[in-house]
Amino acid sequence: MAVDELQAIIQRCQILEEADFKGEDFNLFQVAGQKCLEDGYAAQLLEVIQNEKNKVIIKNMGWNLISPLVRCIFMYKQEDDKREHCLRILDQLAQLCNPKELFLGLLEQIEQTSGEQVCQTVLLLLQPLQTVLLKLQNKKAYSVGLSLAMIMNQLTPLPVPYTKQQIQEDKLGLCQCCNAVVDFAKPFVNEVVKNTEKSSECNDMELKEELLKFCMKSLKYPLLTAQLEQLEGTEEHPFRHFATEIIDILWNIRELIPLVFLHHKGKSLHWENQEFADIEQKNSADSLACLSYLMFVQHFGIECFPMVFSPSYLLLCNMTHIEVLLKRYSLCAYYWQLFSFLQDLFESCLLRMDDNSLLHHYLEFRDFINVPQDLVKIMTLCPMEHLRKKSLNILQLFIDKFDTEGKYALFRCLLKTSNHAGVEGYIIKNIKDQIHLSLTKEYDNIWFTGHHLISLLDLVLSLPEGAETDLLQNSDRIMASLNLLRYLVIKDCESDNQTGVWTTLAKIEQNFLKPLRVGLNMSKAHYEAEIKNKKENRKEAHSSNTVCSVTVSGEKMPAMTTGMQLQVLHSALFTFDLIESVLARVEELIEVKKAVMDENS
Repeated sequence: MAVDELQAIIQRCQILEEADFKGEDFNLFQVAGQKCLEDGYAAQLLEVIQNEKNKVIIKNMGWNLISPLVRCIFMYKQEDDKREHCLRILDQLAQLCNPKELFLGLLEQIEQTSGEQVCQTVLLLLQPLQTVLLKLQNKKAYSVGLSLAMIMNQLTPLPVPYTKQQIQEDKLGLCQCCNAVVDFAKPFVNEVVKNTEKSSECNDMELKEELLKFCMKSLKYPLLTAQLEQLEGTEEHPFRHFATEIIDILWNIRELIPLVFLHHKGKSLHWENQEFADIEQKNSADSLACLSYLMFVQHFGIECFPMVFSPSYLLLCNMTHIEVLLKRYSLCAYYWQLFSFLQDLFESCLLRMDDNSLLHHYLEFRDFINVPQDLVKIMTLCPMEHLRKKSLNILQLFIDKFDTEGKYALFRCLLKTSNHAGVEGYIIKNIKDQIHLSLTKEYDNIWFTGHHLISLLDLVLSLPEGAETDLLQNSDRIMASLNLLRYLVIKDCESDNQTGVWTTLAKIEQNFLKPLRVGLNMSKAHYEAEIKNKKENRKEAHSSNTVCSVTVSGEKMPAMTTGMQLQVLHSALFTFDLIESVLARVEELIEVKKAVMDENS
């Protein structure tokens, strides 16, 4: 019988000194104890462990029972008395065993678990692990850090619940587990806080470092991708509670404000291997971006925030996070949720500022140039329409915040780098709006009048490849340019010439209007011939549903019937007619103005 075997081993070891225990004794105790658990004699095993005479034996050998004990706890049902006995055994082992040996045994058990049992195992072992760590004297900070890192590494592969139903069900126990881990860390946080005002010992500083690492990991997972909006019908959102606790820990160990504002001086590990250093930097960027989002968008810990910083400085502090993560995640549909929170962070920073208040000097910072370029990529390449639209709105908000010189520099940059006719057309419309403000306001605006504007018009009123430019592909840009030129000709009197358009009119005609007219004639002739050819081919075919291919704007269209191809070709001709009508109006206005100028000269 298992209990008899265990009693025999106990009696044998009771007469031995602690130093005389051999490896064979450890193995026999483990086998007999495991057999008691598996055969249902947990109550008898508990009596053996609680016996004062066996205190030394349990201290040295009890940790070997952790693995079979955990298996049996999960085997029994919640209401089973045997499960309750096993739980009491676990509690006794935490009190009696050698802390160092039991610590390693508990960590090993957490490390070996996987899948659906990860959270169950962590929740089961957190309390005994905390008890053991509080009893440790040497390498306490290291052990706390190792425990937290092991737990977070095991949790990280688990999917983060997102919908209300998923959060409420908490199928894998992640929500419950995250908040339990925070409770696990609290005694160690209190220890750091208690010693903050004293002359800190090295161990206290190390413990603070380990807690900081835990918070940084928690910000990346699960908070970076967690749904943090309030849920109706839910008393307390588990991830909002977790976020609050993480912010509180950072505040209590006095790292919250330094992380938000001194991220460029942030503490990071020094790795000889560059690959490890890059991973550390990437993880740190994710965590710091999440921290900013929690504070500035979700307003966690905002009561701790010193209200002495200008909105432009807050934007500057956050632009690094926004730029790094936009570049990394924005074009991957899997990270749409993460990108959405980046948009919210960027928008929140911008909304704090007044229009025209952001000085042009900020464009000297690389992030202030890169972020709008990344937004353009999302506007043109992201598969999700609502994210494309929101990116456009944020880009406009970003433009509106700059002073006139900043807007001017930003427009030049985006015209040169966007490589997208739709975006270029949008920028040209913004330029037109700024010119309008310059002409209607009382004070002079040197950046959208005179020689500065002429320099900008050289970029706007031009065709990339002259008369051979693909007019269909560039139609958005060309229409915006023509509308801008029409506005300038109508609004700016040749006698005033505030914009300088009349000074450079000959150049505009030579580089833009004449090549455009030639290009239109060529394009219309080509498409009209193509339509005629398609109609003749359709008459020769047995059916109008013959499937073939066509190339438009340099791209081969999907297989379509001749009728469908004709619709596409007619649509292209309509675009050319639209461009031609505006071009004709611009040429007419110029001729009228020239005639008036000749009469007055």
